[in-house]
Amino acid sequence: MNSLINIFPTPYELAERFAQELAGMIKESEKTGKYFTLALSGGSTPGLLFSVMGDHFSRSVPWKQVHLFWGDERCVPPEDIESNYGIAKKKLIEKIDIPLSNIHRIMGEEDPISETARYSEEIKLFTDSREGFPVFDMVILGLGDDGHTASIFPEHMELLTSQNVCELAFHPKTLQRRITITGSVINNSLRVAFLVTGRTKAEIVEAIINKRASSENFPASFIVPVNGKLSWFIDKEAARLL
Repeated sequence: MNSLINIFPTPYELAERFAQELAGMIKESEKTGKYFTLALSGGSTPGLLFSVMGDHFSRSVPWKQVHLFWGDERCVPPEDIESNYGIAKKKLIEKIDIPLSNIHRIMGEEDPISETARYSEEIKLFTDSREGFPVFDMVILGLGDDGHTASIFPEHMELLTSQNVCELAFHPKTLQRRITITGSVINNSLRVAFLVTGRTKAEIVEAIINKRASSENFPASFIVPVNGKLSWFIDKEAARLL
């Protein structure tokens, strides 16, 4: 399928535009009376998005209509500076009116194997299903310098096609344990958006978008929603080779 490419002068303008579009999606969902299921990402660019949403969209968005999930999480306590949940909590969740029951975090402090199973069931409980996999309304993704997305690294491409909802993953260099949703779940979503900034991402962005042979080494290149829409939100530094 074709991807929608959006290029912005600065990371802030990128975050602002995506925040506007996301707010619109949530408001549309409210009109139907259906919850909006949103999987968040870690990383600096999503972190900027959370700040924009928390500072400028805290009251204009019907947050009670949203169920928040995470695409991946490091196996650390929520107060750890590396916790994806912790970043979202500080920059977004503490600033909005959202029921605690609508926040579905990965409990990184728990046993990783049992937590992977528990979180898989929680996702299935609060999302629609298609072809046996959960359907998120929106999955936000980042892009690593090695082409990884969520916690699906080049060394473990099998996580892209796993038949499980979640998998236990390992950072290839630090061996830090992580829990991630699989490529099968991401590609079953209604909408997927990559938020990418910085010069260091330019070569990977160019390879993936132009379908270079080298892109087969990057997990992010295999994110192609089966029945959904894929969008890229890129700043000019990350898009400099396009």
